[in-house]
Formats: sequence, structure tokens, C-alpha cells
Amino acid sequence: MKGLRDNLVETVIESIREKKGTGIAVADLSAIESASVGKFVICSAKSTTQVAAIADNIRERLLAETGTKPYAYDGYRNSQWIVIDYGELFVHVFLPEARNHYKLEQLWNDAEFTHIPDED
Repeated sequence: MKGLRDNLVETVIESIREKKGTGIAVADLSAIESASVGKFVICSAKSTTQVAAIADNIRERLLAETGTKPYAYDGYRNSQWIVIDYGELFVHVFLPEARNHYKLEQLWNDAEFTHIPDED
């Protein structure tokens, strides 16, 4: 399963970059006993339109390339924060204000974070 999850994470990162998402961070929560998920991918977008476009691209690419459908997703109504649930992997696409407000990186500060450099 770890191999598949890592492949999903790489596809998610590529999907975010395709739509010019920024501030990509991957949180490994697998060593945290109370965590209900193995990994988070978190990113930011500049507008609600871009938040939805990134989330759509992630869902479309994972389905096309890996056959993986999300268990659930939420947040499209206002598109300030969309979360996509892939079981062992959650993807969070935020507007900067929402990301700053909810502070997932601080909430899960005992997780191991990998920050992916922004592309120019």
C-alpha cells in the first residue's frame, strides 16, 4: 500500500503544479497514533476559481492515471478550502486566508513535513 500511496502523492503534487498551486507541503502522519490518515498534501491557490480547478485536476488525474476515486470531498460550495479524502491520503486546497486561519501545519506539528519548492 505504501507504494501506491506514494504514487498518489506524486500525482497529486504534479496536478497541483499543473494548475499553478503554491506552498505545497506533504505531512506524514503515519507515526502519529491518533491520526486517522497516513498523509496530507496541503497547498494554496490565489482565488476560489483556482482552488476548484486544482481540486478538479487532482480528482481527474488520479482517476485517469491510477483508477483511484475519492471516498469523499467537500468545500466546493465556497471553494475557500476543498478537502479530498482518499482514505490514507487527504488533500487540502486552500485560499491563503483559510490556510492561515486553520493552520493545519501547526495543528499537526508533530508530523514530518516535506515542503515542495514552488515552480517559477
